[in-house]
Amino acid sequence: MEYLFMSLQSHSKKTRWQDYLKSGNRIFIGSNAAVPNALIDDLITNSAQLHDIEAVHILTLSENKWAKPEHQDLFKVNAFFIGGNNVREAVAEGRADYTPCFISEIPTLFKENILPLDAALIMVSPPDEYGYCSLGVSVDIISSAVKAAKYVIAQVNHKMPRTNGHSFVHINQIHAWIEVDQQLPELPAPVMDRVSEQIGQYTSMLIENGATIQIGIGKIPSAVLHYLANHKDLGVHSEMITDGILDLMLSGVINNRRKTFHKGKTVVSFCLGTQRLYDFVDGNPHVEFYPSEHINSPVNVAKNDNMVSINSAIEVDLTGQVVSDSIGYQFYSGIGGQVDFIRGAWLSKGGKPIIALPSTTKDGKISRIVAHITEGGGVVTSRGHVGYIVTEYGIASLIGKSIRERALELIRIAHPKFRKQLLEDVRKHYWVPTYQDNSPTSVPELGAIELKKFTFDKLEYTLRPLSPADERKLQEFFYSHNKETLIMRYNHYARQMTRESSCKLVSVDQHKDLALCFTQRNALGEEIHAVGRYYYIESNNCAEVAFVIRETKRGKGMAKALLNEMIRIAKIRKLNKLIACVRRDNAPMLKVFESAGFIRTYSEELDEINLAVDLSDAQETKTSEKKENT
Repeated sequence: MEYLFMSLQSHSKKTRWQDYLKSGNRIFIGSNAAVPNALIDDLITNSAQLHDIEAVHILTLSENKWAKPEHQDLFKVNAFFIGGNNVREAVAEGRADYTPCFISEIPTLFKENILPLDAALIMVSPPDEYGYCSLGVSVDIISSAVKAAKYVIAQVNHKMPRTNGHSFVHINQIHAWIEVDQQLPELPAPVMDRVSEQIGQYTSMLIENGATIQIGIGKIPSAVLHYLANHKDLGVHSEMITDGILDLMLSGVINNRRKTFHKGKTVVSFCLGTQRLYDFVDGNPHVEFYPSEHINSPVNVAKNDNMVSINSAIEVDLTGQVVSDSIGYQFYSGIGGQVDFIRGAWLSKGGKPIIALPSTTKDGKISRIVAHITEGGGVVTSRGHVGYIVTEYGIASLIGKSIRERALELIRIAHPKFRKQLLEDVRKHYWVPTYQDNSPTSVPELGAIELKKFTFDKLEYTLRPLSPADERKLQEFFYSHNKETLIMRYNHYARQMTRESSCKLVSVDQHKDLALCFTQRNALGEEIHAVGRYYYIESNNCAEVAFVIRETKRGKGMAKALLNEMIRIAKIRKLNKLIACVRRDNAPMLKVFESAGFIRTYSEELDEINLAVDLSDAQETKTSEKKENT
């Protein structure tokens, strides 16, 4: 073994890698931004006597020359994760293999000699004064490959950052080396579009202050990080970090103060981004790199309270099954760390496992929320693992939901043009009853993400449209009322709300009528605290308003906020007026209406009072002039 002491330059002789490789070997190739390209080039150039070398690796940000057709006699590629140039094509054409495995368990394949490694080809920084080289920007499964391989062959790169954590390899572990500098590959921040921005907004709403996050790379992760700019005290325990994480650390949003595992540190297994990110992690004591078996271990992930895992998918079926490594029969990427972190978030106290994806393919022609998985597609994350699915149309909470409820939740966040067909498809399997006759409709007047955040009595609530998936929640809301509330709302003591009647109340054509609710998320899911609706009367171009508030939430401003929002939407829709009918003894409700400008009108019923507010342009002009004169 060539023993590297204080400096590589001090050696007059370098052991040749050719002394350690032979035909039929299995080699490991360094990951992500740490591919030893110069070493690979040298191997290809001097490989006249070598054949059938099995090359195993995960994602490699490289030209991936070993996967080119002209080198198929030299290399047999076996990818744990498919991506980058040439590898996906090689797998699709049958020249390369794909081995599905959780990232956290790949090290076991090496350690237990299930896939014994003859050599690990890696990239490292130069050794320090103590003889330690750093694996730099990618520790991930490289660390386990170094420990398990018979021989370690390194490309020493002076441009490789020295990262902290468990990222070091001593020179006595390296058997052969070449010293070639190369610029690390960069991934510029993706340009966000409207869809990814909306998904980012929705996802950020699921992340509480003080949470610890795991997130990947791409448009959606970038959008999520963008919308976390006003959060506080976030932590990071993630397979990877990008420039977006860097920005949040510099702004103080990510400070890791409230983490319960590796407190005070951002912990990762690799990073991908621009040179700015690579410079940021170089010697940074606040960012520590650990092997995948540590970072991706679901048990370790779960040691972080309020762990939020954010991953993506190719398609999700209406039961919650997630396909993320294949498009039909074509393998596209890999299992990666998705299940590791989804499971870890589930086990975490207050954790949230999230799958975020666009509702359609790029051209908008194919729904990614599907009635059944595309033939050949494989489930990576099971329906039992999923917590939340997010698209640009909202958040579907699947926690504790039946198949019927899941289907309705997911149809609600599918693209509107596919909702009717999805509903028809699930009916074929009796998942959704026939009395559920409406697919969800949108309320664009609420804004791009169709919900708003309100704070009442220092607690945060969400204002959003009522949807068919709320059938059970509305039932629970109904049965939370006392006798007095039921009499005030329905003008008689209503004792029952059947599944069928609840279903009719949540199956609203929101383009014509309007039904909004205030909800709050807790450990048990989402709870309705207030419902406001109006019913459109076409003959007079007006609507009748009604709402009800949970007894424990009254007097906090919910009724006023609901009514103001309904008035605002009615004006946008050019309604002439809104009317209401209130029991004479319901003084609080009368006060809410009259404070909003409703005026009492004639009523034939002695125990009821009719009210109305004029929304016409003429009335608004008259009101404005009156205010000015006053």
